[in-house]
Amino acid sequence: MAWFERKKKGILTTRSGQHDIPEGQWIKCPGCTEIINRRELLDSAWVCPKCNHHLRMNALGYFELLYDDGAFVLHDEHLVSKDPLEFYDRKSYTQRLETAHHKTKMNAAARSAMGVVGGHPLSAAALDFSFIGGSMGSVVGEIVARSIKRAYTERVPLLVISQSGGARMMEGALSLMQMAKTSAHLTRLDDLGLPYISLLTNPTTGGVTASFAMLGDINIAEPGALVGFAGPRVIRETIGQDLPPGFQSAEFLQEHGFVDMIVDRRQLRQKLIHLLDLVLE
Repeated sequence: MAWFERKKKGILTTRSGQHDIPEGQWIKCPGCTEIINRRELLDSAWVCPKCNHHLRMNALGYFELLYDDGAFVLHDEHLVSKDPLEFYDRKSYTQRLETAHHKTKMNAAARSAMGVVGGHPLSAAALDFSFIGGSMGSVVGEIVARSIKRAYTERVPLLVISQSGGARMMEGALSLMQMAKTSAHLTRLDDLGLPYISLLTNPTTGGVTASFAMLGDINIAEPGALVGFAGPRVIRETIGQDLPPGFQSAEFLQEHGFVDMIVDRRQLRQKLIHLLDLVLE
């Protein structure tokens, strides 16, 4: 009679198909908690097909969605933030920048591009929340300012897509100066009668809201986007009373005249073309 001795404890088997599913292939919708295939989200411009919740989309995603045939030329990719204040909290600002660069493969929380939308040349800048919360430091302000300058130099319309937690505290007053700089450039654009369309996505807050994000000739918001300056808790404590339902949502702002229209991302390109056709007649 043969005897067999188990050399290792437990049943050693592999799960069928364990390595067939790429990491990140399935994503949980923050709105309805449904598990959705990444490809399905890509095909619907990162809008949940179940509940229409608008998930965050990066800067390149917006450019590919809006420009004709997804073709555009990137600008200002070489700009990199410095650490003039040698800021340190839990870790140094330099380390945060290196971590963000490694994670996103970007040099800053904003990107700018030139291309054609519906036959109309368009200068665009887009903030990206994945890079330190889309916060506005000196480089982000410079990228937005250059996209504005490109618009009024080449006599083309401007689109700025905001997605930000506000000014970047690690750069102190230098970050706050970007509010004035970008607003001044927008004045030159306005002097030439060139249209500026501002797209507010989730979230658009702080110094970004208090400057270029709300200065559009046409302010568009995505459904359900959080748009505001200070957070609800700070405002509640300041005024000493409860806030109305839906406060700081895109729908609330439209109702009170701060937003001109709310546009589903899947219809954004066609709406943008329609607006450009109207204002450039």
